[in-house]
Parts: sequence; C-alpha cells; structure tokens
Amino acid sequence: MAEMDETQEKLRQETEKWLEKLEDRVEERDSSVEQMENVEAYRDDTRHFLEEDDYIRAWESVIYAWGILETLERLGKFD
Repeated sequence: MAEMDETQEKLRQETEKWLEKLEDRVEERDSSVEQMENVEAYRDDTRHFLEEDDYIRAWESVIYAWGILETLERLGKFD
C-alpha cells in the first residue's frame, strides 16, 4: 500500500468517525422499517471500501447511508 497523503488520511478519519456514529444510530432503529436495508447496505459498503483503501467511495457510502437514515427519521418512519 502506498503511503497516504494528508487528504487521504483526513478522509479516512472522517469516514470512520461518521461510520461509528451511523452504527450507533442504526442500532437504535427498527431494522424492519422499509428502506433500512439500504442504510445497512451502504454501511456495509463503507466498511468494504475502507478495507480496500478506497476512501472516496467509503465517504460517499457513509454519506448516502446518513442521507437515507435522516430522511426516514424526518418522514416519521420510526416510533
């Protein structure tokens, strides 16, 4: 693996920070709610891309997951 530059390292750190927060939030939500499978799939994609050192795709995946989750929350899909 090539040495990470400062931008890559920052992107990795931010992605991991938001992934951890997402995982905590997902645990609090009902996984049977329609579209939660998409949140969980993007969360899993984030992990995969981090393992592959693909930080741009990892960041995109965690942001997509957050967007779906927040949309579901705003639509009142959780009790």
